[in-house]
Amino acid sequence: MNIVIAGGGTGGHVFPAVAIAKELRNSIANVKITFIGTARGIESKIIPKEGYDIRFIRSEGLVGKNIFKTISSVMKIPTSLSDARAILKGLQPQLVLGVGGYSSGPVLLCASMMGIPTIIHEQNTLPGLTNKLLSKFVDTIAVTYHESMNFFPQEKTYLTGNPIRADILSGSREKGYKTFSLERDLFTIFVFGGSLGASRINSAVSEALAYLVPLKDKVQFLHQTGDRDFDTVREAYRVREFRGTVVPFAHEMADAYAVADLIVSRAGATTLAELTACGKAAILIPYPYAAGNHQEVNARKLWDIGAAQMILDRDLNGKVLADLIKFMIEDPEAIGQMERTSKSLGNPEATAKIVELMMGLLKKKAVDRMQGKEQKIQSAGHKEQVI
Repeated sequence: MNIVIAGGGTGGHVFPAVAIAKELRNSIANVKITFIGTARGIESKIIPKEGYDIRFIRSEGLVGKNIFKTISSVMKIPTSLSDARAILKGLQPQLVLGVGGYSSGPVLLCASMMGIPTIIHEQNTLPGLTNKLLSKFVDTIAVTYHESMNFFPQEKTYLTGNPIRADILSGSREKGYKTFSLERDLFTIFVFGGSLGASRINSAVSEALAYLVPLKDKVQFLHQTGDRDFDTVREAYRVREFRGTVVPFAHEMADAYAVADLIVSRAGATTLAELTACGKAAILIPYPYAAGNHQEVNARKLWDIGAAQMILDRDLNGKVLADLIKFMIEDPEAIGQMERTSKSLGNPEATAKIVELMMGLLKKKAVDRMQGKEQKIQSAGHKEQVI
């Protein structure tokens, strides 16, 4: 069986796609999985390391650009469609899954027009423009949140949750201490801004250290900075003499989650799926320029029910962040309640549900084809009788 997974651009799209690919490999013998993305997206680095084939199309996003970049992106649509069609003709997949990102739209649209079974997954509460448009053409739609179902045709929309990597749930606190050179008796704060880091969060945490000095003997940090801010942030910890580990990228995310007592992060859909599956207390700082402001919508959903705290990016500074960290450290019961609420929202079965939808779609298409052939045979027999 040959399956194509299209999408990428950020870790928030790529990591769920990898989770689905691994589940497919575990569920189907001799399945061949090929990814389609863009050469500039993070998928170009991650997918080959995961052991999957990847093909590239020339495609760019349309949302959140200035007028000149938007025009340039529109001009590339015919090229991206041509690239997508050529790749699909060569691969001849039985099914195409779209996980969002620049490359998802052209590939899913071409697949639908070529009669290939198609399914998309919407991660966010408020669907993006691409998936709204694709919903008119694809066969099946999977969504993370119940609220998203109102934006899509009800007869082909299913609530699955957001896929997470299976190994996220197998992290070890003890291994985390060793891997990241952390001390066992200190309150551990894990800071990250996504796969590429977040300069606003990096700066705010660096400033917050001055206000957290009274807690210096009680806390330690594990801080994923991204490449750009690594040296600056590491120096901030050194100057303030805080304990912990600063890394450009935390490859052992499962152990990082396991060792964390509190997480400070952005509010991408994949991050929230992982936080809730692990049942972690968090301070969420939504990225303000996300399409449709979906990160704030995602974060507010958790904040409203007590599964996380939230600071809007426009309100973020070192003192505000430090005050909230102090408040949470000084109230262990509040953290415990937040962890329990977060865990209740987790959906570790999301990946399996999406794979089940994919297999169901393939079976339905096979039955439809068989019925179509039978109807043609019956129609031909009827014509012969008439003659």
